[in-house]
Amino acid sequence: MTLRLIRPLALLALGFALPHAHAADAPAAPALPTADISVESSRSAPNDLFRAQVYAEATDTNPGDVARKVNTIVAQAISTAKGVPAVKVRSAGNSTYPVYGKTGRSIEAWRMRSTLALESSDAAALSELLGKLQQSMAVAGLSAAPSPETWKKIEDEAIVDALGAFEGRARLVAGSLKKKWKIKHLSINTGGMQPKHPVVYARAAMMADAAPAPAPIEAGDSPVTVNVSGQIELIE
Repeated sequence: MTLRLIRPLALLALGFALPHAHAADAPAAPALPTADISVESSRSAPNDLFRAQVYAEATDTNPGDVARKVNTIVAQAISTAKGVPAVKVRSAGNSTYPVYGKTGRSIEAWRMRSTLALESSDAAALSELLGKLQQSMAVAGLSAAPSPETWKKIEDEAIVDALGAFEGRARLVAGSLKKKWKIKHLSINTGGMQPKHPVVYARAAMMADAAPAPAPIEAGDSPVTVNVSGQIELIE
């Protein structure tokens, strides 16, 4: 009884194994010829977001007096900035450190610096505010860049341009070889928004009785670049 069961099962297993063996021995389909393609697209994004830093600095032998001087100037500056709704203002750091004498051993005075950060999409409003603040403060840096919304919009347009360029290049390559084509894989690379380094604005604070002049701001544009690379298969 046992031998009669084993023999049919063995034959059945062999029957299943043979088709698999033939499939493994069958030659693989030849790989289609491919072509690597890389294109780039660039657009200009308007710099519509402006940032500046202003600071107040004072030196005094008494640390309490130097703090009062700087804090008074900064409080007045914040009050002035809040009067311009188009400009956002926030504290950007305070530092107090000793000023040593010639020997480097004794402290002769204390120096304090307090910084405010300003941001606006209205260049004229920020320019006018900076002119007022420079009566008692100095401008440390001024920069212009596309806002995140503007950058995304221009980047999306550049992606569409790059994909169109890729398709045109693929059609050119395949057509020149008298073949059809299909995309095997595709990669879209965006550099992301690269903030420009602030322009150092070393203009000294003006006298209190001088008429405030607007700070010059030149918006300009920023390049937005998209790279599309991939591989196409050439079909007969």
